[in-house]
Amino acid sequence: MKHLLFILIAFIFLAGCKRKKPSLSGDEPVQVEDFIESFSLTKPPFEIADSTLNRKEKDSLFISYIIFTQFVPDTVLTKVFGANAKPKIYPLKRVESDNEETYLFAKAVLGEKKIGYLLGFDKSKQFAGFMELLRLDNNPSTQQVSGLDRKLSVYKIVYYKRPDGATDEGKEVYVFNADAGQFTLIMTDALDDRLKEIVNPIDTFQAKNKYSADYVKDKMNIVSIRDGNKQGKINIFIHFEKDQGTCSGEIKGEASFTSANTALYQHAGDPCVLQLHFSSSAVTLKELKACGNRRGVKCSFDGTYPRKKIVKPKPPKKKR
Repeated sequence: MKHLLFILIAFIFLAGCKRKKPSLSGDEPVQVEDFIESFSLTKPPFEIADSTLNRKEKDSLFISYIIFTQFVPDTVLTKVFGANAKPKIYPLKRVESDNEETYLFAKAVLGEKKIGYLLGFDKSKQFAGFMELLRLDNNPSTQQVSGLDRKLSVYKIVYYKRPDGATDEGKEVYVFNADAGQFTLIMTDALDDRLKEIVNPIDTFQAKNKYSADYVKDKMNIVSIRDGNKQGKINIFIHFEKDQGTCSGEIKGEASFTSANTALYQHAGDPCVLQLHFSSSAVTLKELKACGNRRGVKCSFDGTYPRKKIVKPKPPKKKR
């Protein structure tokens, strides 16, 4: 009985002496093992998406800037967030390879700016490289997914939903080279080539109304007007992209004339109210009520679009 009591006391003593894991949200130095193990272990495949960046994390789990930059160069963050910014870093998952390399998925958040990272550590648990997996944007037409497959290849995929309902896909694949300290691109199927021009879903509609035409700034910024099904109505398709494509918006529907040269896009159940004011050479858009459900939060539909001139083909010369 005394022997069992001795074992129990020893067990309690040893449990009490077990090293307590330090907090990573403070500014006290920690061991690299503690840093890496704060990322819960998983097996590939593992991926993150736009929804991962938007998901609210527990503040008790975040890694402070000071602790993070103890093991990862601060340039990883300053390139995106700026020299004096201190984003919160949240550990997502950890993947360990057979050759003892370690992959850490993390996200960094500062206000509305949210970035998903993949960090590579070598066999000796030293930082060896990183890549930006996702950067949250305000384009409602795109969806991003990035991750690590079973063969430990890193993929980045962008899905683009076209106005006609079809979906395009762009993909890049990388492999981690710890010796070179980088993720190397090995395959690309670019989406950009397919987005050089917007597909106008009402292009073939009748265009006899005096204002039925295309009003165009460039291939990614267009207001298309076509005849409506009833008197005083017009069909509209609007697509714009601002701030180098980081903020965009799109509307397809019907508007009603409220005067000889002014129409309103306004529908029950939709908070958006958009005014279209026509002249002989342009159309000016103005949000009368916020159309945030149709665009990114940092831009608006407001703007003036010049009317596209239709070049009529020259009649063939008569033979003498």
